[in-house]
Amino acid sequence: QVQLVESGGGLVQPGGSLRLSCAASGSIFSIYAMGWYRQAPGKQRELVAVFTSGDSTNYADSVKGRFTISKDNAKNTVYLQMNSLKPEDTAVYYCHANPPWWRVGVPDYWGQGTQVTVSS
Repeated sequence: QVQLVESGGGLVQPGGSLRLSCAASGSIFSIYAMGWYRQAPGKQRELVAVFTSGDSTNYADSVKGRFTISKDNAKNTVYLQMNSLKPEDTAVYYCHANPPWWRVGVPDYWGQGTQVTVSS
């Protein structure tokens, strides 16, 4: 059974930092592409940062230079280091696991989300 469990969210002042963690289970971490998305109230879910093929990374323009995605394969955990946080970063952040193209008919998976609130 696949589970993605996020942690590390909370309330932080503008300019502060947080590190989100996503612990994966279900024997998917080694082959699924891991990433982070977020959804603010009244907004659509959007890409924040993802690992692409060959473990390259892709970031939303709004977070480039401030956020860093990383992972620890031994711990089956993906991280999102968020620095220089802004109020517009306030959202529920979701961990995501996308199967490789050759796993036909296999769905992607989402974590339950963790709230990040940036406010003074």
